[in-house]
Amino acid sequence: MGLMSWGRYPKIKNTIFKYQTKKELQEIIHNHHELIPYGNGRSYGDSALSNNIIHIKPHNYFIDFDKKQGLLHLEAGVLLSEVLEAFVPRGWFLQVTPGTKLITIGGAIASDIHGKNHHVGGCFSECIKEFELILPDESVVTCSKKETPELFKATCGGMGLTGVILNAKIYLKKINSQYIAQTTIKTKNLKETFDAFEKYGHQPYSVAWIDCLAKGKHLGKCLLMVGDFKNDGNLKYKKKKQLSIPFNFPSFALNKFSVKVFNWLYYNKIKKSISQQTVDIDTFFYPLDSIEHWNRIYGKNGFTQYQFILPRDNSYQGLEEILSAIATSGKGSFLAVLKLYGKANENWLSFPIEGYSLALDFKIEKGLFKLLDQLDEIVVKYNGRIYLTKDVRVSKETFEQGYPDIEQFRTFRKKNMMDIKFQSYQSERVGI
Repeated sequence: MGLMSWGRYPKIKNTIFKYQTKKELQEIIHNHHELIPYGNGRSYGDSALSNNIIHIKPHNYFIDFDKKQGLLHLEAGVLLSEVLEAFVPRGWFLQVTPGTKLITIGGAIASDIHGKNHHVGGCFSECIKEFELILPDESVVTCSKKETPELFKATCGGMGLTGVILNAKIYLKKINSQYIAQTTIKTKNLKETFDAFEKYGHQPYSVAWIDCLAKGKHLGKCLLMVGDFKNDGNLKYKKKKQLSIPFNFPSFALNKFSVKVFNWLYYNKIKKSISQQTVDIDTFFYPLDSIEHWNRIYGKNGFTQYQFILPRDNSYQGLEEILSAIATSGKGSFLAVLKLYGKANENWLSFPIEGYSLALDFKIEKGLFKLLDQLDEIVVKYNGRIYLTKDVRVSKETFEQGYPDIEQFRTFRKKNMMDIKFQSYQSERVGI
């Protein structure tokens, strides 16, 4: 068996190509088709899976740092965790970070990742000065928003389908603490949840855990966490010890009853309607990274994450309908994350639009895809879209309806022969 995604579905065979030099990589690209770059394997679906995989993670050197500008030059295989370990003690943090620090810089660009501050900070592409890319004709180009606008719009969020990112220059942000002043707001229903997001919209970071099995008057109840960096001068950040899941859980362990118990315990751990805490960077931004191999909780068949976003005007009604459908199905997720987003950028396949997104993890089991097809219909009905980095099964038709710039991306790929050299199982499935 070859390399897999974090969701461990599908399980496929593939050939893995490693390289030492730029010339060796150019030879791989020259001699093979159906290539896709692969970083640390944290994409949930099949976006980094193909018959031929180029392994990027070993290329993980820091090249240079300009502390006056906060500009970091680094190879594409560097993990975000390695950036944090090196630079938080020096008073720097990522301008944009997702819910895991265990992804590569190349993966962050290819997914144009976003985080808990999208409503104020946008996507990862906002902090990029430039990056170096090898194209299908083996030429090397320096890509930036100003100098190569079309290539930039295609590559940021382009799921590795334009070429291989070699290195990048990204801007970091100045901080003066490894701690976050966090406020937790406990809501009783979806209306209170939306009201809380709007009330605390001035906070730079916000994210909510939502009980997706709650019904009736409790539908949409959540714990909303908002916060910002403290200013206490404590920058003694270091890597923590991880717990580890040593084996695959039996498939029956995760069911509507165990999820319901977990949701009850998690929701009720907070006693007050509003509470204040001081938490460290890892607790606030990366809670799941403290558990190694947590994907084994879902059993040997794997899992998928279903993440969609709805326009702001449609978010309340759409989420009400989707949460009702999930609660009725009984296929609950104990990892259900609701976030507020700011305006969309110009990148052709970037996921965020102004509105709300919900991300849910489901174990692969009988009847799941039928439920997700049902949710797709609701997402399309409310003019939403699906996040490719998390997806493993959305249809071409559903995908296209959410991304109005899809034809520009397809035309650009064909024009530059990218569709011949770079393909993934996902790109074939959704026709990009």
